[in-house]
Amino acid sequence: MNVSVKSEYALQAVFDLACQDMKNPIKIADIARRQRIPQKFLELILSGLKQGDFVESRRGAEGGYLLARDPSVITVGEVLRFVEGSPHRKKGRRRNETPFSELWDRVDSAVSAVLDETSFAELVRTWREKQSKYIPNWDI
Repeated sequence: MNVSVKSEYALQAVFDLACQDMKNPIKIADIARRQRIPQKFLELILSGLKQGDFVESRRGAEGGYLLARDPSVITVGEVLRFVEGSPHRKKGRRRNETPFSELWDRVDSAVSAVLDETSFAELVRTWREKQSKYIPNWDI
């Protein structure tokens, strides 16, 4: 499965917002810095995600972006489909029937199922658990 840089950045931005307090808007510059995303590119991505009702924005000095919905109901698959468009027969795949057509359809279905079952709340929870297990050993 190929995921564009734009999609990867969109996923990272939604993940970053899911990690934050949903009551306080997050500045684009902070997301860009934490996720190492070029700020101008992130502005375009967040604008698109706003049109897709994934994020909302607040204006003003205390403004920024926050998730439009609870992270438990936003899935990775939903964001990917919105940013990338429909996955049906992307470029590189032959349009006519081949011995592999059914196999590729099953692979697409399996990948879609995993992405559609994975919410951003779940990603945040597993990431935090993983990070808390790492305890550096400072013995010399």
